Amino acid sequence: MTDARPISVLLVDNHPLVLEGLKAVLETYPDIDVVGTAGNVQAGLAVAAKARPRVILLDINMPQISGIEAIEMFQETAPESKILMLSMHDSREYISASVLRGALGYVLKDVPNEEIVRAIETVAAGNTYFSTGVSDALMQRRPKEESVSLPLTTREREILAHLAAGRSNRHVAELLQISVATVETHRKAIKRKLGISTTAELTRFAIEHGLHSTE
Repeated sequence: MTDARPISVLLVDNHPLVLEGLKAVLETYPDIDVVGTAGNVQAGLAVAAKARPRVILLDINMPQISGIEAIEMFQETAPESKILMLSMHDSREYISASVLRGALGYVLKDVPNEEIVRAIETVAAGNTYFSTGVSDALMQRRPKEESVSLPLTTREREILAHLAAGRSNRHVAELLQISVATVETHRKAIKRKLGISTTAELTRFAIEHGLHSTE
């Protein structure tokens, strides 16, 4: 059963103009409720402790404590909140560090407002979301020495890499020219073999083990 209530969102960004602009935009969407804003991590933690937002939209470049360092702090303060990173940088290092620390998504500041809203909705549902530039960065090849031996077939590794980059079953099916049902079958097999239950965990696993596209 889906939650019909508006998605409560906390905005954490140290640029006042960005913060107020984003707040004004999000408040025009009926399914989103901005429950607080903060210009630094400590203020954000205080708001999160009281408001318990479903999604925390967190800028990476924060003073004193970076957004990446703050992910675990927000998880301890409001464990039910989902973390969505907002950044100007599509650096693979930033993206990987964010996901490995527990963020469910990473969206670039220059994407259309509709995409930020879509990212919030996706993460609120417990799924991963990466904007286009971010997905491309995640799919970049890693050095060969970082590859590891996994109990997965070549096709399963390929599909896992695409899923880790935030691509849907349908998108993966189109890219690989196979059926959506086949992708879902592979996804279930991958989860079973790796002992993983969620897409977010699959994403972290793929990044941690340096999996990449074979394209």
